[in-house]
Amino acid sequence: MAVTPAPDEMTAMATEELNAACSLSWPELKRITPWGDSFEGFAPSGRTVEVERRYLWAVDPAGAIVVEVEVRDAVARTGVEARAILHAPG
Repeated sequence: MAVTPAPDEMTAMATEELNAACSLSWPELKRITPWGDSFEGFAPSGRTVEVERRYLWAVDPAGAIVVEVEVRDAVARTGVEARAILHAPG
């Protein structure tokens, strides 16, 4: 039996993961950019999802870091993405 996800389940997961990804300090962010990783996790409904994080240098504004998080359900062929642009302090 397939699990039917709550409509905002993946959006909530992407937002939560984006908050965690953005919690690094600026020196930590600079050390790992550009970089990305992905891993399997479990949604609150119990289904398996893939979570991908990306840290990229922004083109505009120059020197900023773009943090992207994508949560995908390969079986249902759905996914959502959350994104933030972080600026150097000061």
